[in-house]
Amino acid sequence: MARIYVLLLLIVSCFFAGCASNPVTGKQDFVLMSEEKEIEVGRQAHQQILKQYRVYEDPALQNYVAELVETLAAKSHRSHLIFHSTVLDSPQVNAFALPGGYVYVTRGIMAYMNSEAELAGVLGHEIGHVTARHGVRQQSASTVAGVLAAVVGVATGVRGAADATNIAGTALLRGYGREHELEADRLGAQYLAKAGYDPQEMIKVVGILKSQEEFDKQLAKEEGREPRAYHGLFSTHPANDKRLQEVIRAADKYRSDKSVPSDGRFLELTDGMVLGSGEKDGVLRGNKFYHKDLGITLTFPKNWKIENLPDRLIASTKTQDAAMQINVRDLNKRQTPEEFMKENFGEDLRDGKKVKTASFSGYTAITKGKTPFGTQDTRVAVVFKGKQVYQFLAAAKDATLLRKYDKDFLATINSFRALKQSEHALAEPRRLKLITAKKGDTFASLAKDSPLTSHAEEQLRLLNGLYPDGEPTPGKPVKIVE
Repeated sequence: MARIYVLLLLIVSCFFAGCASNPVTGKQDFVLMSEEKEIEVGRQAHQQILKQYRVYEDPALQNYVAELVETLAAKSHRSHLIFHSTVLDSPQVNAFALPGGYVYVTRGIMAYMNSEAELAGVLGHEIGHVTARHGVRQQSASTVAGVLAAVVGVATGVRGAADATNIAGTALLRGYGREHELEADRLGAQYLAKAGYDPQEMIKVVGILKSQEEFDKQLAKEEGREPRAYHGLFSTHPANDKRLQEVIRAADKYRSDKSVPSDGRFLELTDGMVLGSGEKDGVLRGNKFYHKDLGITLTFPKNWKIENLPDRLIASTKTQDAAMQINVRDLNKRQTPEEFMKENFGEDLRDGKKVKTASFSGYTAITKGKTPFGTQDTRVAVVFKGKQVYQFLAAAKDATLLRKYDKDFLATINSFRALKQSEHALAEPRRLKLITAKKGDTFASLAKDSPLTSHAEEQLRLLNGLYPDGEPTPGKPVKIVE
């Protein structure tokens, strides 16, 4: 046991050398990274983010967000840092920050903001994470947990000792994360107040995101799935968080006499913003998929749920007892579709036959493979288009259901064709449009003319911050979708 204590003492004494003054509190924090290293880490991670996400192509909007970040950062505890902001071309409802001053907001979350102050609340929260060095502090705590686990495991020779210590470290970090979020709220509220915004706008943002959670619970019940847990901005807050309300009220003492601009510019810049999947990801209209860049279209069975992911399309029945996945890859050999199938899916192909769609040639068969329902028979198909091959993988819960849905699978495969010139407009993404509400306008009446095919009324309320039962105010701006 004496050996353990000596080792732990050595580690602790080494780690104390990593203590640094917290830029916010002035107290000593346990960190293992200098500010210079923090900035370097953020700069390198920023390059990885840009490989994972596209930048939203709207210079005016990018500049607007950059100005807003600069205004808030100038009121922060680390005003000497140069903050970098990026609007990401993603439908995800999210915002996050990297160490060293890199702040990101998606067009997906911006679509649901209805004022500059609400957007400032989102950005202020993320700037708070940077100024309090949350990423650095969390990394340091994680490093300690890992090293201590290894030391205890080696010193005791007890199997599982390291795992037990890691579990404790994980629990510590999760609790620490909750405090980080509340601290980011407190700091963000201060920066809003100093910049002339009402810090109560942060409460509105929490309400908007909680409304989306409630809406997803409704969809999950209808679709027979679990609700999607939201792990992003403000996710740790209950619907009525007293601690959050307290830190927001405390920011009132920092209120500035400075007047902030009206929301006209914000609304003007978000008018025309892409909603949902962008042109480069392809567009879903009902059960039809259009992709202008790839020059293709296909039709899925009616009433199936379709997910348009960056690297594949997934379609499934409402009852989740059958599913189909489609992806694309480069062709690298001069071979027939049948030869490609045998090389990539094995020789055990049954009931094979050629596929001849309206535009392309391919091959399909039944084979044994891994599916979401386990290893079993699955319908596979490949369709050649130029130097690329589109792969279709379709499966059901059991052999009886595979036979039942096989006609639907084959119909989707055979619907795959080249996009016509006259269909290019259908491949354009949906966009927000700002109108002025007229007397008698309701979300029910606006939903009748909406291209949104599912829960249009609820979605319009969410976009306008009026979920679940609010209505447009005559003479006021209201967002619709076109």
